[in-house]
Amino acid sequence: MAEPTYTILSYDDLDGWAEDDHAAALDVFTQTCGDISRTDWARLCAFAKDGPAARDFFETFFKPVLIEDGTPMLFTGYYEPELRGSLTPSDVYRYPLYRLPEDGRAGVFSRREIEEDRPFAGSEIAWLADPVDKFFLQIQGSGRIRLPDGTRIRVGYAGKNGRDYTSVGQALVERGVFTLEEVSATTIRDWVRANPEEGQALLWLNESYVYFREVSQVPADRGPLGAMNRSITAMRTIAVDPEITLLGAPVWIEKDGRDPLRRLMVAQDTGSAITGAQRADVFYGTGRAAGEAAGDIKDGGRMIVLMPIDYALSKTEPEVVF
Repeated sequence: MAEPTYTILSYDDLDGWAEDDHAAALDVFTQTCGDISRTDWARLCAFAKDGPAARDFFETFFKPVLIEDGTPMLFTGYYEPELRGSLTPSDVYRYPLYRLPEDGRAGVFSRREIEEDRPFAGSEIAWLADPVDKFFLQIQGSGRIRLPDGTRIRVGYAGKNGRDYTSVGQALVERGVFTLEEVSATTIRDWVRANPEEGQALLWLNESYVYFREVSQVPADRGPLGAMNRSITAMRTIAVDPEITLLGAPVWIEKDGRDPLRRLMVAQDTGSAITGAQRADVFYGTGRAAGEAAGDIKDGGRMIVLMPIDYALSKTEPEVVF
């Protein structure tokens, strides 16, 4: 991956810019802009909360900047799953979700060691009915668990074991099980369930393991907590590489594919698989329909970061996060 380059564009260069709902994007921007610990951003945030004309606000105070590193754009999707689970184990609910260990051992074990040897027994938040659901919950990073009595709890990302993330979908493509066009969350899920032993070995290829915390205090009508520890918003939040794109920044996306998107989003989340200047994960919402929509996304296009004018004009060094 090459060093990032920065190209200032005009708003006329953004396909569909004039047609977007800038007020909706501004509302999402104000939910997290106050958490950006920079004086200049604080001034922008204060003005944004005073209720300016949304499109004028972005066009007056930001420049669109295309950041590239030689890797083609890839958009994927993510969502907040709702799964069956229990607060106590049983023959049905056998797959634990663990809290982040407090004894410094979070990074000691691989996924397989954690699941086979159970070094963290006693620190479970809940148990799930399906190991594939658990695997994909860890990829999504948050979810709602529907308990046998009909009540729900919410869990969110607390930390991970620090092992490298391995794409099990790419592994299936390399084995010739699926083509790149065929592989998706749905096809992976179905294949693992149809091939239990091989499927378990496949999941263990991804040594990265996520620990959770309970976040049931988040209102049911709000999205899950993202990397900024604030609720994220369906179809307005994206996950980005925070080494390149500042969390809280507005980002214009031009996603191609079957359901193209031209929309102003806010970079409010991150993910283990989200690395590089032209890489983003679009948050599709909560539940099965959102999961089906998110699982089919594997599209090209481009994304353009809206940077405060002084930063955009300053020829920022590639290694500096603006």
